Amino acid sequence: MQAVTYSSTGDSDVLVLGEREEPHAGPGEVRVRIHVSGVNPTDWKSRRGSGDNAPLPRPQVPNQDGAGVVDEVGDGVTALRPGDRVWVWDAAYQRPDGTAQELVVLPARQVVALPDEVGFDVGASLGIPALTAHRALTSYEHAPTELSRGSLDGRTVLVAGGAGAVGHAAIQLAVWAGATVISTVSSHEKAEFARAAGAHHVVNYTDPDTAKAIGALAPRGVDIVVEVNPVANAGLDVRVAATGATIAIYADTPGESEVSIPVRPSMSKNLRWQFVLTYTTAAEVKDAAVRAVTAAVADGALPVGAEHGLPLTRYPLAETAAAHDAVEGGIVGKVLIDLA
Repeated sequence: MQAVTYSSTGDSDVLVLGEREEPHAGPGEVRVRIHVSGVNPTDWKSRRGSGDNAPLPRPQVPNQDGAGVVDEVGDGVTALRPGDRVWVWDAAYQRPDGTAQELVVLPARQVVALPDEVGFDVGASLGIPALTAHRALTSYEHAPTELSRGSLDGRTVLVAGGAGAVGHAAIQLAVWAGATVISTVSSHEKAEFARAAGAHHVVNYTDPDTAKAIGALAPRGVDIVVEVNPVANAGLDVRVAATGATIAIYADTPGESEVSIPVRPSMSKNLRWQFVLTYTTAAEVKDAAVRAVTAAVADGALPVGAEHGLPLTRYPLAETAAAHDAVEGGIVGKVLIDLA
C-alpha cells in the first residue's frame, strides 16, 4: 500500500511517499481504508519537532484525522463491520501510523461511525478541531460535560479566530447547543466565513475598541471564551468576560510561550483559565466529546465547505508535503488529502 512517512523531524521535505506492508487488525482493532486525510497544525508541528532534524526510532506516518471505510475488524469488535463508513481521531498520537496512508489500523474506540448522508470531507475535518472545540465549550463550570442540542441555551460564547478550523467547529457546536455566538476575525472575508458557520455576531478585532463592540453585543458579559491567541487577547478576554466565565485556551502564539494574566481583574470576576490539549484529556472527557460530536454530525450541525464557513483545499497523497506547507503557511480553511 502507499503511505507517506518521515524518518527524522524537519521541514516538509522529510516526507517521503513509498510502499509499506499492509497492516492487519488484531484483537479489538479496526482497519480503515482512508479516503480523505485531514491536516491540522499539530501535524506539521509534530513533523518539524524541535528543528534539530532528530532521527526517529521508526518511520512515522503523519496526520491525526481522516475518514474512510472499515476494511477489516479484529476479534472482539462487534460495533463495526467491513463496509461501514467511519471517521477516526488521534490516529498518530503516540503511534507510528497516521492517516496519510491507504490503510490504517486503530483501536476500535478511535473509529466512529459516519452517517451515510455525511461526506468523508466532514469526517476528515472532525477529530482535532471538533474534539478541541467541545472540550473548550464544556470547560465552563455551568456547562454540561457532554453537549447536546440546546444544552447551552442562554449562554454567550466568544470565539476568537472564527475562520480557523477549531474556531469554525466551536461556532457550529455552540450554535447547535443553543448559545449566542460572537466571533472575532481580522478581515471582511473571514467575517463572512464566521457568519456562514453560524456566528450570530462578528467583530473585526483590528477595529478600534473591540471590547466596547463586544460589550454592546453582550452587556452581561461573555460566559465562555474559546481563545486561539492568549498573548494578544488575555486583557480583552478579562474585560468582556462575565462573572464566573471560563477562558479556554487551545493554542499558543508562535515564538511566545508565556502569557500575562490580569490577576486582580480575573479574581474579581471569579474567572477560570482553562488550557486545552485534546490529546491528554481524560478518557471519559474524550468519550463524551466523541459522542457529542457524533450527535451533532447526525443533526447536520458540522458541515464543511466555503458555503458553511470552512473552505476546502485539496491535495493528492503524493503532495502531502505541500499540504503541510499550506497549513503551516496559515491558509484559511481546511486542508484535505485525497487517497481514494
